[in-house]
Amino acid sequence: MYKEKLEVKNTFAAMIQIDDQLISLEVIEEAFVCDLTACKGACCVEGDAGAPLTDDEVGILEKEYPNFQSYMREEGKASVAAQGTSVKDSDGEWVTPLRDGKECAYTVFDEKGTAMCGIELAWKDGKTSFRKPISCHLYPIRTKQYKDFEAINYERWNICSAACSLGKELKAPVYKFTKDALIRKYGEQWYTALEEAAEEFYKMD
Repeated sequence: MYKEKLEVKNTFAAMIQIDDQLISLEVIEEAFVCDLTACKGACCVEGDAGAPLTDDEVGILEKEYPNFQSYMREEGKASVAAQGTSVKDSDGEWVTPLRDGKECAYTVFDEKGTAMCGIELAWKDGKTSFRKPISCHLYPIRTKQYKDFEAINYERWNICSAACSLGKELKAPVYKFTKDALIRKYGEQWYTALEEAAEEFYKMD
C-alpha cells in the first residue's frame, strides 16, 4: 500500500531514495546498538556544541521546559537561565545549551555516572509530551536538509566503538536500532518502505 503514496527507488549504487529522502547504504549495512555500560552516555557530554534542534523544537523546548525542569540538575537549570532553552551555534544553527562548554544542559547522571536525558526521564514519567530532540533520538543517524532532498547518513564517532561492537554481536543494523525514531520522524509507511528496500539489498549480497 505504501507504494501508492511513496516513491521508492532502490538504486543501491550508494543510497536508497524514498520520496525526497536519500538514505546512505551505511544505514542498512552498519551495525549499532548503544552500550551505556561501556560509553556512559558520552554523546551527551562530548562535542563542541549541543544537540541540533529543528525550528519547531525550539518553541517546544521553551513551552515544555516547566514540565521537565524539576528533572534537571541545578547546574543545568543555571545554564538555561543564563542562555535560554535553545541557543545558536557557530554556524547559526539552533542547538541545546551546554553547561560551561561541557555536557548538554539537559543531561543528568545516575549513581554510576552514566549520562541520561532529563527531558526523556520526564517523558517516561508522563510529565511532558516531548520525548527529546529528534537528533538525539535518531543518533547515530544524522539528517541534513538540502534544497531538493534530505540526506540521511550514518555518523561515525570513536566514542561509539562499543555500540558498533554490540550491534555486530546482536546483528542489529542502524535502521533497526533507530526504528522508533525513524517512525517518529517519517511515519510507519516510510519505515516499512525502508525495511523492504533493505530486504531487497540483502538479497543482492
